[in-house]
Amino acid sequence: MLSRLSISNYALINKLQVNFHANLNTVTGETGAGKSIILGALSLILGNRADLSVLKEKDKKCIVEGQFEVSNYPLKRFFEINDLDYDSSTILRREITPSGKSRAFINDTPVNLKVMRELGLQLIDIHSQHQNLELSNQKFQLNLVDSVAGANEALTKYKAQFSAYKSTKKELEQLQENAEQAKADLDYYQFQFTQLEEARLEETEQEDLEAELEQLNHAEEIKTALTETVALLDNETFSVLQAVKDSHRTLNKVT
Repeated sequence: MLSRLSISNYALINKLQVNFHANLNTVTGETGAGKSIILGALSLILGNRADLSVLKEKDKKCIVEGQFEVSNYPLKRFFEINDLDYDSSTILRREITPSGKSRAFINDTPVNLKVMRELGLQLIDIHSQHQNLELSNQKFQLNLVDSVAGANEALTKYKAQFSAYKSTKKELEQLQENAEQAKADLDYYQFQFTQLEEARLEETEQEDLEAELEQLNHAEEIKTALTETVALLDNETFSVLQAVKDSHRTLNKVT
């Protein structure tokens, strides 16, 4: 039940606060008095969209706040699902800034318009002209049947269980996805392991390969040194002792 409505800087309204009684409340006035404007402001906390045209003074923000007594509504589950603080006296607030930014709050907790709309539709039912067109709406028909059948408690329980089912299903899908990824990783690791097994690596193989790589990097230099050594030993111009000394000095350069 709406117990209080506060409006500031909205359309023709500078500042207004209306307190509603638990029984019948009637708002009357001549055309242009602002009855529809109040409904327009109320629609903001129902999650309807708004633009800068709603600002009475363009340099100030518009604030619409409604206080609802919700103790008789089955809404605790809704508050739990959306991680909101439940209070029997719940406040919905909507702010429109001069820059056009919109902010929505439920009990001072920021929410998106979708959440505000879902809650607002459970708190307020606005009947207007051509409302009878809703009779052809399937969702309206189902809600009417549930209401007449007194199935609200069963419906609330079903919604809670269905929500738990969807959450569990999502968790299962995530586990299945993780299992598929783990299987793919296992296949890859098995492939790597098989390659290592087939390579038959020795304990000192890395050191041996590094030594071989070092030799290959200096292959040209080693070849040149060996060629010079052969030439020195074959040269009959120098003594054998001198040839051996020069060959030793040449080979030392590549060892």
